This record gives sequence, C-alpha cells and structure tokens, in this order.
Amino acid sequence: MNVSCNRWPQCRIRNGKHSFSGFFLLTEYNVRINDPSTFAEIREPMYILEESRLRRNLELISNVAREAGIEVILAFKAYALWKTFPIFREYISATTASSLYEARLGFEEFGAPVHTFTPALTDNEIDDIARMSSHLSFNSLTQYERFHRRAQSVNSSLKLGLRVNPEYSEVGTALYNPCAPGTRFGITADKLPDELPADITGLHCHCHCESGADVFERTLKHIEAKFGRWLPQVEWMNFGGGHLMTRKDYDTRRLITLMRDFRNRYPNIHVILEPGSAFGWQTGPLVAQVADVVEDHGVRTAIVNVSFTCHMPDCLEMPYHPAVRGAEEVGDGTKGAHVYRIGGCSCLSGDFMGSWAFDHELTVGENIIFEDMLHYTTVKTTMFNGIHHPAIALLHSDGELEVLRRFTYDDYKNRMD
Repeated sequence: MNVSCNRWPQCRIRNGKHSFSGFFLLTEYNVRINDPSTFAEIREPMYILEESRLRRNLELISNVAREAGIEVILAFKAYALWKTFPIFREYISATTASSLYEARLGFEEFGAPVHTFTPALTDNEIDDIARMSSHLSFNSLTQYERFHRRAQSVNSSLKLGLRVNPEYSEVGTALYNPCAPGTRFGITADKLPDELPADITGLHCHCHCESGADVFERTLKHIEAKFGRWLPQVEWMNFGGGHLMTRKDYDTRRLITLMRDFRNRYPNIHVILEPGSAFGWQTGPLVAQVADVVEDHGVRTAIVNVSFTCHMPDCLEMPYHPAVRGAEEVGDGTKGAHVYRIGGCSCLSGDFMGSWAFDHELTVGENIIFEDMLHYTTVKTTMFNGIHHPAIALLHSDGELEVLRRFTYDDYKNRMD
C-alpha cells in the first residue's frame, strides 16, 4: 500500500486512519524499495530487516540442526523482533530466555515454552518463569536448593538443569567472557556432588561469543574433561550461544561432525545450541541520514541523526567499528578530501566512531548505511537524551518495505511515567 498525506508533515496513514509520529518527516507506511543498496526511498532513521537474508540464515541453521541431530533455538538476548516470529516458526520450534520478560515473550508471542537461564531467580518471579518454561537451568546450587521444589510444583513437566563452568573460554573481550576468573556464572566441577540431584536432568554451559567451530572443538575437550563423569547422568546438554554458524568463514561441517561424535559418545544426551547472533547475522542495516558536517582541528565530522550510544551500543561496548556502505574505514587522523569521522546526535562527547573515506563529498540529507545492525543492536537500544528512536522495518522478498514499529514521544515519556 503506497499512501501519502499532506495534512501534516509528520502524518502517516495506516488502514485509512491518520496517526502522528513525532517531529520527523516520515516515509510512507509501506513503500517499495527499488534498490536495497541505497534505500533511496528511506528518509528517516530505520533498522531494516531483509527477509531474504533472514531466511537464508534460518535455512542454514535448520539444515545444521537436522544433519547434526541436535536442536538449535533462538536466544532473545541478541534478537527479539517478535513480529517476525511467524517466519522463525517455519524453521525452529523453541527459544531461550534470560529473564521473566523474555520468557513471557517466547511463551506468548513465539507460542512455546522457553528454555530459561538467569543468574538471579527471585521469589516474585520464579512461579511465572517456571510456568512458561520447558527447561530451567540454575546458576548455583544455592538457587537450586531454594527454588527447585517450588518450580516443579508450578510446572510438573519442567526439566531442571545446572549451569556449569568449565573454567575455559577463548572469548577475548572481558566484558563478554562468561568463564573469566571471578565469574558469577555457573558451577565449577569441584563444587558438584558425585551424584547429581535426582531432579536434575541436564547441564547448561556457555563459553562463546561469535566463535567458530574450531573454538567449540577446543572448548568441548575442556567441558568433557571437567564434567565427563556427570554426562551419563543427564538427558540433555545445552552448549549455550556464541556459535556463529552463519558467518561466511564458519566451518559448519566441522560443527556437524563434532555434534555427531559427541552424540555417539553420549547417546543418552539431547544436544541444544542457543545462538542469537547467528540468526540475525548480516540480515540488515541501520539507515541514517547526514544532519550536518562540522570541522575542528582538521577533523571533519559527519553528524548523523542516530546515536552510537543510543542505537549502536555494541560498537562502544565491544568495541568494534561497523562497516559503512560505500566507504572505507581509515586510521584516525587520516587526511583526505572525503574523509569523515561519523558522529552521533546525542550530547555524549564520545558519541562518535572511527574515520571513513567516501568517494564523494557528503551532503546534508543523504543516507549513511551502517551494515549488520539487527543482532544485539535492536535489543540494546536506549532513549537517552530523548533522541528519536529509529523505526524498525521488514523488507519482504518482493521488495515491499513493511514498517513494523515507529517510536513516538509517548514511548520516551512513558518510560518514566
């Protein structure tokens, strides 16, 4: 449906009704994208999920799961765009949650009980979490002792597990390393009894972050060395997330072989992987626009109408620099006719990122496209400074762009109501 409205600059029409969406000149509700390489029809900040790319990832993941004889489920901590769950349901049957609200999202919107792990179960949440979960992994033996009977009294079919820590991880960034010394995650082998509690049916172990199959192969040796004597006692094993099987250089055959061999060694165990990034990897960009170009001490900054701290927080946390379509990243301090630092629109002084060389002079209003901004980014965004939040859209395989959500002043106001 292509519609427009002259009644007000920020007015759009949906299902024949007017609605108002803040102080930006918004694109039409549904438009056809003629060239996804430029998204020239988009004139506002927008995350764009491309259906064809999402399905490519889902097909790869479902094929790996089938060939390896394992289950792969979606972790909401990296991807939670629930309006796309009908697409996911064509390929997978379960999700994993790290909180009560994620559990509710999976149970109500995905339509199936979830696999839940959180390090901090509480009295006021345990009943609801247990009711909406198929699997519940306890982070410590004290949490198990406190809540296992209560959880099973709420849901008699609930499968209970323990999160274990093999004290080995190749994650290089400390912020993302779940097995670093002093970690708050999981139980080390020296703390487990020789016989697991009778109602513990599985183990949960998370060691990765956007890692390859070679890393998993090395890690698996440590997991079996530490916990091999307990593996015959359980019926399921969750190897967590961070298995980036949709990355181009990921060796999926190696993963399939690893899992087949593991299942041959432990035929009693159902294997579960719960990646998040792998589902949303390279499925779409954040489209922004140049608002101004400023210069100081020879540094030219293109200020865009999005914010790194608000809308791309992983770039500052991880940290990593996003790829910018049509530009080449160059070293800080590089001079050139078309070299720009890109700055966000918040009042945080450090809301800027890198330097990029473009093949032309940037002009106010033109699109700047940040690649691969669907996983983690969309679930971590904030409304700091009251900055207009980018819309979220789905680019269908036929070229139609469906806007799934626009954010308004009320979204900002009601967070503090």
